[in-house]
Amino acid sequence: MAGGGPVNDLHAAADRLLTSFARLKWRMAGAGVLIGLLSGVLVAIYRQGIELSIRFARWMYAQIRITPWLIAPWALSAILISLLIAWMVRKEPMASGSGIPQTDGVVLSGLKMKWQTILPVRFLGGLLAALFGLSLGREGPSIQIGASGAQFLSHRMRGEKREDVQEHYLVTAGAAAGLSAAFSAPLSGMMFALEGIHRSFSPAILMGATAASLTADFVSKYCFGLTPVLDFGDIRQLPLGDYMWLIPLGIIAGLVGSLMNRSLLGFQTLYGKLPDWLRPMIAMAIALPVGLWLPDVLGGGSNLVQTAERGHPGLLMLCILLVVKILFTSTSFGSGVPGGIFMPILAVGALAGGAFGTLGHDLWGLSAQAIPVFAVCVMTGTLAASVKTPITSILLTVEMSGTLTHMLPVAAAAFIALLVSDLLRTKPIYGVLLERYMRAQGQAAKLPGNLGSGIMDFPLEMGAPADGHRVRDVAWPSGCLIIGLRRGEHEIVPRGDTMLRGGDYLIVLFSGQEEQTVRAALRGLCDAEETESGASPR
Repeated sequence: MAGGGPVNDLHAAADRLLTSFARLKWRMAGAGVLIGLLSGVLVAIYRQGIELSIRFARWMYAQIRITPWLIAPWALSAILISLLIAWMVRKEPMASGSGIPQTDGVVLSGLKMKWQTILPVRFLGGLLAALFGLSLGREGPSIQIGASGAQFLSHRMRGEKREDVQEHYLVTAGAAAGLSAAFSAPLSGMMFALEGIHRSFSPAILMGATAASLTADFVSKYCFGLTPVLDFGDIRQLPLGDYMWLIPLGIIAGLVGSLMNRSLLGFQTLYGKLPDWLRPMIAMAIALPVGLWLPDVLGGGSNLVQTAERGHPGLLMLCILLVVKILFTSTSFGSGVPGGIFMPILAVGALAGGAFGTLGHDLWGLSAQAIPVFAVCVMTGTLAASVKTPITSILLTVEMSGTLTHMLPVAAAAFIALLVSDLLRTKPIYGVLLERYMRAQGQAAKLPGNLGSGIMDFPLEMGAPADGHRVRDVAWPSGCLIIGLRRGEHEIVPRGDTMLRGGDYLIVLFSGQEEQTVRAALRGLCDAEETESGASPR
């Protein structure tokens, strides 16, 4: 009996930690509501500002076409604003470009994010770039704005308990709220935060992201109405006899997504050889002829999605818009100004699908009513091929169309495109951008963690190195302790002979100084991909 006392005490302590973890889910849900309110308001302001700025850019270029001498004040303004944007980005590099890679780096790689400087640079830099019509989206910046709002709330609510795993959960919830408010698409925001940012389906993360996403969507709908950003309207269902077209549609989407990634990264590399103060200036110089002769390409490109669905401009014009949109987006984004590529990727995919549908209509007698379906399928597949988030891509289309009717063709095209992208060895665009950012900032090496001790849960995938092994037979990393397992609805305290199964959630107690090492090692043990590369539990 005396020997069982310490063991019983250990089990009791573990039970208390498990109960604490259950309470964490509901704390995350409550915090998610507050995050959704704040992030929703911030993103709504940013979204409205970007829309007004793009509207002004189209008006400005129209005036220059009528009165050519206005180019002189435009050029002076472009030089001054370019220098201002370059200075702001130099002072706060975390606010450059999309914002999604940086947010991903905060959650997974230990990057430091300062909301005090990121928010003003994001707002001012993004609005100034939009005034000149650069081909940049608001969705990526909205995700970082939402994450920064979440960090602000975390610091206010948690006081000295900063930079811990729970704050990372809140940042993920803020990212979900940001995309939800930007697109008025709560399910897509929630799924992208899980699939593209945190890359984990932990119940605690899910609760916070869902609450934040739904709340932010309420704020967005209150400000902008019930119509989604990309309202597809009433698109006819694709007949079963036309499903054979999904194979070439998926192949085209995979090729276009891979091309988009290579173009974005290639122009970013070219810009890297230039002085940083010159880069925004070149992007704005390119915007002038585009704004004068092809103003539809200005901005993120939601208008181009509608154009592609209708197919009215004809095949030649759709091809011109496609090529110019790819190049203009690459030159705009490569300059490093604050702005995203989420919407431009969607626009490029929709144009490619619309062009292919128009070609099929002209040459092979394809029904004109199939063109919008083709545009939507290739749009979804292009995003899946570029970002490697197929579930988010499919959900986004479903939410935008307001119906499940097109889920099967859209999903088929998305997964075919993903396969093509993988065969071409195309890396996820945001992952590559994060690696480049970390190298540019001299942070390619393992980042030290300043987190306090805490708990986190980690999903064990089927076929992972630790799957099918007893707890004591797995070489767990130092600095952590497996204190619990969630298997279905049951929570158990593992023993040395407890057999691990795919689908389990490991509840891990860790030391803050070892957080980065622990997370990387656990990913190696719990991800199925590691088995394919020859990893073992020992």
